Amino acid sequence: MSRSARVALKSVVWTACLLPLLMLLLKFWADDLGANPISYATNVLGDTTLRILLASLTLTPLRLLFGISWQMSLRRLLGLFAFSYAVLHFTVWVVVDQFFNWPGMLADIRKRPYITVGMLALTLLVPLAATSTTRMVKRLGGLNWRRLHRLVYVAGVAAILHFSWLAKKGRNDPYLYATILAALLGVRGWHRVARALGKRRVVALGAPSTPKRVAGAP
Repeated sequence: MSRSARVALKSVVWTACLLPLLMLLLKFWADDLGANPISYATNVLGDTTLRILLASLTLTPLRLLFGISWQMSLRRLLGLFAFSYAVLHFTVWVVVDQFFNWPGMLADIRKRPYITVGMLALTLLVPLAATSTTRMVKRLGGLNWRRLHRLVYVAGVAAILHFSWLAKKGRNDPYLYATILAALLGVRGWHRVARALGKRRVVALGAPSTPKRVAGAP
């Protein structure tokens, strides 16, 4: 992909990711957030977090299934946007909903499962965002970095549980998000199993033996 095409693609992603926030700000400016503004803002930010997070998790399965890799350059951008929306979602709860009532928030985290798993999801995203730079990839090493960033799937499961337990009855969104995540995890699992079976097959067939080196030979 050419440089101009990458710039255009990232511009589209930036626009798509910022649009929900822009629409929310416009509704706030027009005093059009409905009867429960806090709930509306929290839901918009939470939904957007999940959608962007799932979009970021789709990139690797696309490469595994179809052998395309141009989309991998968007992984960091989408991951950071998902983290940013998660922080905004959390900030609305802390500042606007609870108004820095730390004892009350701690009690909610302990007693309400949907808040507990929501905090878990956000906590897991923090080290992933902190190590998203090229410098951190080099510092950790590629293998360690990849192992650390597999936590994003755990964060995804926790985020969907948070949304499912919080959502009102009759909404189908949680089931849709859960199905998408299950499919993405299924692709990753299938690839790992296929790769392991491929290695075992090579061993079973027998790799060509390397002739032993004779002492004193060059």
